[in-house]
Amino acid sequence: MMEKDDECRMSAVERTILILEALSKVEGINLENIAKATSLPKATLLRFLSSLIRLGYVYRDSSDQYHLTLKMFMVGSRSLSHIDLVSTAKPFAKKLSEELGETVHMGILEDDTAVYVLKEESSYTLRMYSRVGKVIPLYCTAIGKIFLSEMSKENLDSYLSTHSLKPFTPKTLTESALKEELDEIREKGYAMDKEEHEENIICIAAPIRDFSGRIIAAISVSWPVFRFSKENIDSNTAIITETAREISAILGYEG
Repeated sequence: MMEKDDECRMSAVERTILILEALSKVEGINLENIAKATSLPKATLLRFLSSLIRLGYVYRDSSDQYHLTLKMFMVGSRSLSHIDLVSTAKPFAKKLSEELGETVHMGILEDDTAVYVLKEESSYTLRMYSRVGKVIPLYCTAIGKIFLSEMSKENLDSYLSTHSLKPFTPKTLTESALKEELDEIREKGYAMDKEEHEENIICIAAPIRDFSGRIIAAISVSWPVFRFSKENIDSNTAIITETAREISAILGYEG
């Protein structure tokens, strides 16, 4: 249970959010169970709930169950129209590029391909050739594999039946190898391109999700082979996936 001193240190905003989050997890809940969920005294809860009811965010039914109204959804959905994915991701991509020293891309799915919508250049003189607007295949790029990994079995089978996996390099995966790798991507939460699209280029990508959990973009870092260290895969992957999580959090993803 929350100590009295802890409650006193909580701001009104913090207590309000605590109550709203508790209400968001259930269809309806009584005062006693809200108190258990939030560790707030009933007297405090009644005061805050009365304000939320007056403002239209909460209603109480005839059986004294409290519910969120759709006003919360309306406020959230209005804010979505003001969130620009590229503008939101740009400072994170810049920080990621500065931290790892390499080129960062963000791509989105467009039909059966991916498209770069953001690029932050490497700090090195020798850089990867690419540009915003460049279209890349799904089956042999780290960003593309992220999108394939979210496809249903039916959609993936349809994609594979209509796309011959043309080998861009000797390391481009076959269909069976690709399917095995997609299972690993779902489990690990990131994808790699090990010289499968361009020789001497290795990429690591992680998914960016929206409030519904759907993958709406992927962010990647690209290395020339001679600057890529296998010993740093785990630490670099952790930095990339954390960057993707930070962007996703702004877009409302709570996973």
